[in-house]
Amino acid sequence: MRKRKALITGISGQDGAYLAELLLREGYLVIGTSRDAQITSFRNLRRLGIEKKVGLESVALNDFRSVLQVLTKVEPDEIYHLAGQSSVALSFEQPVETQESIAGAALNLLEAARFVKRPVRIYNASSGECFGELSGMPATESTPFQPRSPYGVAKAAAFWLVANYREAYGLFACSGILFNHESPLRPERFVTKKIANSVARILRGEQTKLTLGNLDIWRDWGWSPEYVQAMHAILASDRPEDFVIATGESRQLRDFAKAAFSYAGLDWQNHVEIDQSLFRPSEILFSKGDPIRAQKILGWQPRSRMKEVAQMLVQASVEEFESRSNR
Repeated sequence: MRKRKALITGISGQDGAYLAELLLREGYLVIGTSRDAQITSFRNLRRLGIEKKVGLESVALNDFRSVLQVLTKVEPDEIYHLAGQSSVALSFEQPVETQESIAGAALNLLEAARFVKRPVRIYNASSGECFGELSGMPATESTPFQPRSPYGVAKAAAFWLVANYREAYGLFACSGILFNHESPLRPERFVTKKIANSVARILRGEQTKLTLGNLDIWRDWGWSPEYVQAMHAILASDRPEDFVIATGESRQLRDFAKAAFSYAGLDWQNHVEIDQSLFRPSEILFSKGDPIRAQKILGWQPRSRMKEVAQMLVQASVEEFESRSNR
């Protein structure tokens, strides 16, 4: 029996690496893309021990011809579009690049998939940032979008492009509206990894203080290896639909910091300082998703909540720093 073939854009990122690992276990042929696969560092794939097990292709997602060429060459059964600028904070500094790398890339993939005229299922990585401020209410698939960052605007545009191509051209195209999800593969520009690495450095005596922005924000934090299972389940569904993927629990950033420091036997208040310059121009104060539909239809549900996520991140950072020092 022919193996199913999956194409993952953004395979070098957190979700791309874990998704590749999952699909390889499921018996897929996995091909990942990068703007220049010859020089890109696939560090996350190496950390998971799967770099040699996946195929790699160069593609410029902002170039329709390049996207069409790779789809024609690879002939994937499934496309997981995870690439694009991934930082909300950075999107305020680079709004044009954010829009082009997220919405523009999604449009090129959808149009190329329409051109190749062969059955292909497309997953688009959307975000809970599309909903904007939720004021204490959990977001469902029917909650209106009110994004408050260039990143959220771009993700919302990509979501509606996917919905339009599904309705207008009959493509099997879906979006997973994922709320915050973390892992040791996160770069340190993300606040959760910044906290975990700082705890590890403080334990080693390499740092004494951690500077953070707004501690009053509420977020729905999950675990990336669990969330990529939802991505696969969405494309394995009988019909193309969009799903909110979240834990259904929202906690403040101060709670995350407290949990991370407490796991290491430290009092977070002795080490955390606030820097007003780290506050965003427009901030979402409360964010939470309702995953009940994904649970009912896909059979997917999260196992890890904020406290477990914080603890796993700190443990991974401590082990990573110890490993570096022993080399």
